[in-house]
Amino acid sequence: MNNHLILSMALLLGTSTSAFAQSAMSPNAPPPPPPAVAATQPAQAAADMQAVLDAHASLAPKPIETLTPAKARLQPSPADAAKKVMREKGMSTAPDPAVTTKDVAYGADPMQFARIYTPAATVGAGAPLPVVVYYHGGGWVIADVNTYDATPRLLSKQLNAIVVSVEYRHAPEFKFPAQHEDAAAAYRWVLANAASWGGNPAKVALAGESAGGNLAVATAIYARDNGLTKPLHVLSVYPIANSDMQLPSRMDSANAKPLNTPMLKWFGNYYSKTPADMADPRLNLVAADLRNLPPTTIINAQIDPLRSDGETLATAMKKAGDSVDQKTFPGVTHEFFGLGKVVRGAYDAELYAIAKLKKALLN
Repeated sequence: MNNHLILSMALLLGTSTSAFAQSAMSPNAPPPPPPAVAATQPAQAAADMQAVLDAHASLAPKPIETLTPAKARLQPSPADAAKKVMREKGMSTAPDPAVTTKDVAYGADPMQFARIYTPAATVGAGAPLPVVVYYHGGGWVIADVNTYDATPRLLSKQLNAIVVSVEYRHAPEFKFPAQHEDAAAAYRWVLANAASWGGNPAKVALAGESAGGNLAVATAIYARDNGLTKPLHVLSVYPIANSDMQLPSRMDSANAKPLNTPMLKWFGNYYSKTPADMADPRLNLVAADLRNLPPTTIINAQIDPLRSDGETLATAMKKAGDSVDQKTFPGVTHEFFGLGKVVRGAYDAELYAIAKLKKALLN
């Protein structure tokens, strides 16, 4: 275990390793004191990205790092802001009817279910479709499959694939590693059941955003270590991957929106039990055994405290001998992926990701 990393995380969280208590397992547990952050200004967002940020601000969200999880879960999201921009442009915000959905349980807990996206034109027809297992973001504390509807719906339509968006138990009610255990269980379940939905269990990819980007890579490692069908590709969008709080993006995007560096402390306070969790290779992916993983695409945003996570993860994976494509998109922020209808940088990132998945799944 990296004792220096544990100590640094304990200091970040404002406690000692001997007295580390983290939050109670209640969504009403009070937040930790926000850390001191230098008054640096993040890079300027592109005009269309700024329009979404302005729309988000107009919805009057309270700073997540000052709230309990229960209250944070009620705050307007960037997805809500994007819909506001779309309405102002006269665009429809209704779900694309070219894709149908159904929710199916994969475990006993009410949060252990998956939303299965299927291209409507393929229901009951022909050859089995490729499958993408997708994990949503939210720091393992907030958000759900409803918040992160845009990406799985887009992937299903553009790839002509079944996309399984996995819901998992949230912290602090269920702390680490519950979310990783659910991600692995859902992957096993998909392999066992994909054929019954018209999917091909031999043609499976993993994808995720933010905390879900971490889960996608961690689940690929789990599949390798447990002899499961290896995913053909991993798409990891601005993943949580490096527990070093001195990374460049932690500093230059400390005051970015919609994700800032103090929020990382807030999430860690609620999902971890001890400082040692921060050094666990399932969270600190750069320290994991990364050998023999599937070809991986990592997408990052320039204005994001997690930018360096993806960049350092790509370096670590390449060092381990993996095939990795990593790209940082300029002028955009965390949560930009899925906003392609209103943000050009998001549209470009989505095309980039879809091309990589098509190459892996449709050849």
